[in-house]
Amino acid sequence: MDARAFVAELDAANQEMLARLEPTDTLEKDALGRLDITHLLKMALKSELEATEIAARWLATTKDLQVKLALARQVGDEAKHYRLIEDRLAELHVDLREFDPVAAGYTPLFQYLDSLTDTVERVAAGQFTREAIATVKNRQFIELCEAKGDAATAALYRDTIQPDEEFHHLLGRQLLLRLATTPEAQDRARRAAGKTLAIAAELQRLLREKSGVHHGPGC
Repeated sequence: MDARAFVAELDAANQEMLARLEPTDTLEKDALGRLDITHLLKMALKSELEATEIAARWLATTKDLQVKLALARQVGDEAKHYRLIEDRLAELHVDLREFDPVAAGYTPLFQYLDSLTDTVERVAAGQFTREAIATVKNRQFIELCEAKGDAATAALYRDTIQPDEEFHHLLGRQLLLRLATTPEAQDRARRAAGKTLAIAAELQRLLREKSGVHHGPGC
């Protein structure tokens, strides 16, 4: 199929999988009490650092100029998000001087993304799919912040972080239209997107089962 039809098909398949990332937990009073915004923001720091680093690693190893420039934009945005979240945590009186977001190691999703060397796989897994996951998770987090009365954190995500992630996803869509033009490239992209979604869903399941965390931001 042509690239436009393929990207539309991949997007539809992704959206079907993303629907499974919607938390079954409702934001009732007892559930709200178990969800700590500062804890979730510290988790978000790890997500933003991993997003910054994977984009930087890919930037240094891709030869495609348009992909390189898209990754450069993403590196800057994700690093900006990290600093903004740090600032918000400081406003909430959280001391991060001894905090290392990757002290426990990198996530399986980061490790998978870091293993990719093919450009179309990277774009499909990273900007097109991972950033789509981030927009879903951020929307859930905004809902949580609003339910808990944290208007400042909700505004940070709604007005700054979420639009950036949506733009990264749009960049991925535009790049796929140029790169996914053969059956072989489309098959590689499809597999990479599916693997990314599967890892993200498993990580969310484990997090909910082990710590009861849901409605967290990022990916």
